[in-house]
Amino acid sequence: MSEQSDLEDAVHRIDGFANYLAEQGYAKGTIDHYRHCCHHFTRWLQQRRVALTAIDETIVEQFLDHDCRCLKVVIRRTKRGRAYVSRIRRFVRYLVTIGVLTGGASTACCETDHLRAFRDWMRRHRGTCEKTTLAHARTITGLLPQLGDDPGRYDAALINQVISKKLESISRVSAQQLCCSLRMYLRFLAATGRCSPALIGAIPRIPQWQLSALPRYILNDDVERVIASCDPTTAQGLRDRAVLLLLARLALRAGDVVNLQLHDIDWENALIRVAGKTRRTVALPLPQDAGDALLAYIEHARPVVDSTKIFIRVMAPFKPFASSTAVTIIVRNALDRAGVENANLRGAYLLRHSAATNMLRSGATLDAVGALLRHRSPETTAIYAKVDTSMLSQVVQPWIGGVPCR
Repeated sequence: MSEQSDLEDAVHRIDGFANYLAEQGYAKGTIDHYRHCCHHFTRWLQQRRVALTAIDETIVEQFLDHDCRCLKVVIRRTKRGRAYVSRIRRFVRYLVTIGVLTGGASTACCETDHLRAFRDWMRRHRGTCEKTTLAHARTITGLLPQLGDDPGRYDAALINQVISKKLESISRVSAQQLCCSLRMYLRFLAATGRCSPALIGAIPRIPQWQLSALPRYILNDDVERVIASCDPTTAQGLRDRAVLLLLARLALRAGDVVNLQLHDIDWENALIRVAGKTRRTVALPLPQDAGDALLAYIEHARPVVDSTKIFIRVMAPFKPFASSTAVTIIVRNALDRAGVENANLRGAYLLRHSAATNMLRSGATLDAVGALLRHRSPETTAIYAKVDTSMLSQVVQPWIGGVPCR
């Protein structure tokens, strides 16, 4: 194909991409930014004599790091921020969806066939959900450069070296997750005959003492300030207020909110159905203010889309929340607007813990708190007994030797 034909094909693909963005609801100004980035990318490809069909992760990385001499206005590397990178990668994903590139060229998730087999094995033989398989795959992707591509050369010394290096810069919880992912990966390798099963024992157990931590929460007044921080005159404010009320009144998890469907709301009986982590559907009473907020969002702010998911992005593309991260961001932004700075947990679980803790401090029993949180075992709810300081002060024992505890 001649250079002229390559250029015409690139322009045609960019036009198609722009039309695709317009169908997704993107504003004209945003589409113009995408066009500019894509033209820059294709001009660089033309100078390097690289066809669109030859794009892969290496090509994209080289473009993002090159010394620009492509356009009349030089776009320096320092100017290619997160938004610029995102536009290029979205264009590449579009080329994958229309068949110009193979799926392996997608830079959204540069996953090898080996890792895809790992995820398939987890689904079929371990019964893990999609979110968990993705989390394990991402962790292993970050470890593979240190582990190497040949599982037959793995040994206990290498495993300990990789883990020890990671432990220097991560928290206890992250260390537990890392070891869990690596243990799962070695089980996969052992099951497929690529490494010795004994190697699984080389992964250390990160201690996790039961009921060792206190639930992190904020007081009722702060919760109400967080909810009131949403602007009900905007679509985003209506949506965020509905999300926050569900978290604060029903102690839902972020995943519960993300997976809510329109048919999960029983308006006549004031009930809302959630599945939770156990995938067992439970009907919960829908409080009046949370129900009113949901109705206001659905009637006045929710974009008209094909999906039955309740909560949708307020900016194009109008799609359901991709993950619980969206709910976490809503809570974090509301905390910032309300000026609540004393919370060391700034996500959806903060409102869940707050609902349970404030309920207990108001005189509710642990059984009632457990019912609200949908705990299957009373032992799981027992941690909240530690926050009832008034009750604990009645049973506290004197410090040994009569020395006051400080």
